[in-house]
Amino acid sequence: MGKTAMLLLVEGAEEMEAVITIDVLRRAGVAVTVAGVDGDATVKCSRGVFIKPDLSLKDALKSAPYDAVIMPGGLGGADNLAKSQQVGAVLKEQAAGGRLVAAICAAPIALAAHGIYCGRAATSYPNDDIKAKLSGYSYREDRVVVDGPLVTSRGPGTAFEFGLALVKELLGPEAAQKTGDPLLLLSA
Repeated sequence: MGKTAMLLLVEGAEEMEAVITIDVLRRAGVAVTVAGVDGDATVKCSRGVFIKPDLSLKDALKSAPYDAVIMPGGLGGADNLAKSQQVGAVLKEQAAGGRLVAAICAAPIALAAHGIYCGRAATSYPNDDIKAKLSGYSYREDRVVVDGPLVTSRGPGTAFEFGLALVKELLGPEAAQKTGDPLLLLSA
């Protein structure tokens, strides 16, 4: 049985972070479900791009648990994730099982809002307000931070690295290498 991931999509999500992460994981063979937190209607993302979820979150949860739950950033999207009791319940269930939780850009504020993997190392978009909300974490400035079952990253420019880190955690370093090489990514 292959690995599974659920990406939580809300209004205001950063579209590059969502699409690049979905794409990288699917290239590696991870079955990714794009779950619309507010239903299965098309979601308007942070830059006006519209993305259609695969399923509503309610319907996606019928296939839970997932090996990874992923949250793209975007400040509006991150705020919506942080405010959602349903997202909080999903994240708490994921963490209770010791399974992978991943957040990029501003989305780590949803981790803090719901008390997920507090005390672990994390990063986020380099904004003082966002950093302040992550005071319960060991904050790092790295482009991607992996601390056990928690994976965080900085923003749109790190989305490929974030996706490949998730591939590595789910499928191993060889799968990450095999997935990453054809992408022709430049070294930072």
